Amino acid sequence: MARWAMYSCGALSLLLLIVSIVLLVAHTFMDTVEREVKKATVLKNGTDIFNDWTNPPPPIYMQFYFFNVTNPMEVLNGEKPVVDEIGPYTYREYRPKEDVEFLENGTEVSALSLKTYVFEREKSVGDPEVDLIRTINIPIVTLLEMSTNNKYFNLIEKIVNAVLKTYNEQIFLTRSVHELLWGYKDPILSLVHAVIPQISATFGLFYKMNATTNETYVFLSGSKEYLDFTKIVEWNRKRNLSWWTSDACNMINGTDGTSFHPLINKDDILYIFSSDLCRSIYAVYEASEYVKGIPIYRFTPPAKVFANVTINPNNAGFCVPEGNCLPSGLLNVSMCKEGAPIILSSPHFYQADKSVIDSIVGISPKKEDHETFLDINPLTGILTRAAKRMQINVHVRKIPEYLITQQIQTLYFPVMHLNESVLIDDQSARKLKSVLLEARVLANVPFMIMALGIIFGIVFVVLVCRPSRTREEGTEEERGPLIRTS
Repeated sequence: MARWAMYSCGALSLLLLIVSIVLLVAHTFMDTVEREVKKATVLKNGTDIFNDWTNPPPPIYMQFYFFNVTNPMEVLNGEKPVVDEIGPYTYREYRPKEDVEFLENGTEVSALSLKTYVFEREKSVGDPEVDLIRTINIPIVTLLEMSTNNKYFNLIEKIVNAVLKTYNEQIFLTRSVHELLWGYKDPILSLVHAVIPQISATFGLFYKMNATTNETYVFLSGSKEYLDFTKIVEWNRKRNLSWWTSDACNMINGTDGTSFHPLINKDDILYIFSSDLCRSIYAVYEASEYVKGIPIYRFTPPAKVFANVTINPNNAGFCVPEGNCLPSGLLNVSMCKEGAPIILSSPHFYQADKSVIDSIVGISPKKEDHETFLDINPLTGILTRAAKRMQINVHVRKIPEYLITQQIQTLYFPVMHLNESVLIDDQSARKLKSVLLEARVLANVPFMIMALGIIFGIVFVVLVCRPSRTREEGTEEERGPLIRTS
């Protein structure tokens, strides 16, 4: 009986070890996990994934930081601007998707993107309706630029010169944070609007962007291919952009940056379409970390995304007009901002050309504060933490027709930068960790079987060795009396 038990342990140990190795080689249980994840990651009405996509539970915050100019007269005389950063002014951002409709037998989903901003006083440095900022006069600079290449040149030039004299308007102005963000009626724009109605009388960096549904999207549901989950195929009824000078640059690639396909690898390239940037960008793997106990991959846009064409020739299509290429780290979006000379960059010109950074006193780029990043759980593709960081600048230059610009340097003048951030809430984190635990247990079944095989193997070895030791001990006892009587 003992010998039967011994051989049974040995046979069972060998069987379990063979089974575990076969399962590991065949990826049987890991394939089961991946299959279930792919099956679940589809936009389907009534599911948790669909509900979280239409109305994301984690709180989103938008922080605005303004650059206050301390030497405006010196700048007009050709000196470098000196700026002080003032902020943050923090707003809670709500971004539900509305009018969601399934198309093409559920393979596509259309939705309106609605964003609402609510001020958070306790997370801000002051009152946006009281705090004043001295900055570049964007309406004036825009009209100066428009007058140089616009069919209304003579008309705009006369209005601008008259307003500069009558209202004593200058290249710089002082307005409240609230006005600069959400809009104010500008005196010079009001006069131009009376003659050219398509030019609005109101200016604001985020004018008409609070509680408005000005963007429509068509997304892929992921029902055909998991890699297509929430990928954008149409924006504002366009399948391609028209601002840039190459077909590749005009492509709408990737998701909106709030969701990604599951089963992400370190060598994946994640594409994102940003209407704020007027283009698609991409992010690559940077590091592995944990967010609230959840394993994540950090993806960041590499420097070559906004690099000059000498570094990245693929960016030639972003030179507008064609051939007019900016230094590294800058993007001219005037074509999609109604002609305003708006130049986008990372905050404090992070990853921009050194000459751009050195042109402004008070600029100090730091990776940890100014880099855009995405922290994504690789199994599920769920975004656990992210920060989209962007800076709005104005291209200022000497324009011969206007005396006010005669001594000014050619500058990319920083106006403000923003940090749109999200961190997974505790309830969502607990739910995700529970899913990951179940997946980990299922994926580790082969190792559990292997561990049992090792245990039975140890028992087998013990049983094999134990009778041998017993026989040796019995022999010693028989010899003992002979030795004592000799």
